[in-house]
Amino acid sequence: MMTQEINQSEYEPEILGSPLPVLLDVYGEYCGPCRQLAPVIDRLATDYDGRARVFKIDAGANQELAGSLVISAVPTVVAFRDGREVGRLVGLRPESAYRKLLESAGVS
Repeated sequence: MMTQEINQSEYEPEILGSPLPVLLDVYGEYCGPCRQLAPVIDRLATDYDGRARVFKIDAGANQELAGSLVISAVPTVVAFRDGREVGRLVGLRPESAYRKLLESAGVS
């Protein structure tokens, strides 16, 4: 399963209303580390299909949402459970760190 791109209007129903834990990749179109992270995020979407939902949002195209999420740098990956943030990672990290973030959101 590929990572689904969402925008501001889809944030509330897709992220906050999700019955499954959510991993949200906030990226910038011209961000090198974001491009490096993209295949990792896609792999997580495939590996956790049915157990978690994985989304991407372009911080530049969705500045109001990025501001409301207090995104200070990209990439920032945020984990949600039951509509609440349960953790985040800023900057490029090893894949294992993102897997641990998903586990912290209750994904086994």
